[in-house]
Amino acid sequence: MDDPRNSKSIDGPLHKPETVSDVGVPQRVLDDLALKALHLFGPLSLLELSMHMRLSLSIVEELFVRMRAQHLCEVTGMSHNVSDIAITSQGRSRALELLSQCQYAGATPVSLESYVKQVHLQSARDIEVHQPDVERAFAHLVLDSRILSQLGTGLNSGTSIFLYGPTGVGKTVIAETLSRVVAEDKVWIPYAVEVDGQVITVYDPVVHKAVAEPVTWESDWRWVLCDRPAVLVGGELTGEMLNLQFNPITKFYVGPVQMKANNGVLIIDDFGRQRLQPEALLNRWIVPLDRRTDFLNLAGGKTIEIPFEILVVFATNLDPSQLLDEAFLRRIHTKIKIGEVSDGQFQEIFRRVASEHALEYDVEVLQGLVDVIRSHSDLLRPCYARDLVNQIRWVARYEGRKPYINRAAVMRAAEAYFLPAS
Repeated sequence: MDDPRNSKSIDGPLHKPETVSDVGVPQRVLDDLALKALHLFGPLSLLELSMHMRLSLSIVEELFVRMRAQHLCEVTGMSHNVSDIAITSQGRSRALELLSQCQYAGATPVSLESYVKQVHLQSARDIEVHQPDVERAFAHLVLDSRILSQLGTGLNSGTSIFLYGPTGVGKTVIAETLSRVVAEDKVWIPYAVEVDGQVITVYDPVVHKAVAEPVTWESDWRWVLCDRPAVLVGGELTGEMLNLQFNPITKFYVGPVQMKANNGVLIIDDFGRQRLQPEALLNRWIVPLDRRTDFLNLAGGKTIEIPFEILVVFATNLDPSQLLDEAFLRRIHTKIKIGEVSDGQFQEIFRRVASEHALEYDVEVLQGLVDVIRSHSDLLRPCYARDLVNQIRWVARYEGRKPYINRAAVMRAAEAYFLPAS
């Protein structure tokens, strides 16, 4: 791990705790984490243990004094005036006992209180999105100004957006692009949160994109500076994913999707087609969407309150009036219908896709392309451009030649792609 003292400076609201009392979690949690880390990753120098636990050297030295007094560790040498330490047999026995109770041995968690405070400070409601921001983010898509204006309005609400319309019109890619607009802002994500001795992991490198520059030596290393998160879930969404997930083997919790998406965007794709029934999701989130507070249950029955500071984007190809009741629709303030594109828009999309793959094409093909598609489909969907170009590329690859878009290639691609008329 790189020494944080060599890091480039990034201003932030979080300051490194200098004493055990500053950390905000019980001392026994720190003692247990230090001993488990020493057992799993040791021998270590105090500086290495400091960087692993994401705590200042002064705090780790204080933990070491206690562990040594209890004969749980011993000094094995010195490195650059810092002690090298190793776990003793007595300490190993204690560490194994602790690991049987909870196997978490990562970065020191933050307190629930500090997590709640920081999430509120970073609320997406405070984001201001202007027309140039939206136009720049959506420049790779072909959308009319009306839809762009509705999307910008929805982003400024900081609440929820409902995208609906037929399949293949770009709802998912629009939802993902919305997340890029807010991703230009940065937020702090904790590695984990501690509640009554229990650990809930939050930072997920698959979901959270840490900034390239590490934080300063003066910052609280238990937090990671990231782009505002964007979490996408589709048909795999279950009720369990909306609650704290306790692993009976590791014996610590993983934060639910809405906790990982806090201060960012949560996209519910193909809404209505999840394993979790729409009614169950609506009942689960009707209060959080309205009051911006969610309630999660620990295994022992304790309920904790966490912020619900998320821009939720629902995308569906189902009829909203059949999918949602009036009470829930009222809580989704921005509803945008995404329909088929115009002839001119489709031709522009096709040009962009062809250009992306460096494909040459007959200009005359674009004139008749729309007619070919309309003979097979009642809607002019943007997805047809990429799908037909792919068909043309695959045929050329099979035949060992350079792909070229002409009428014959388009007709052949349409025949392979569309079902025959009944």
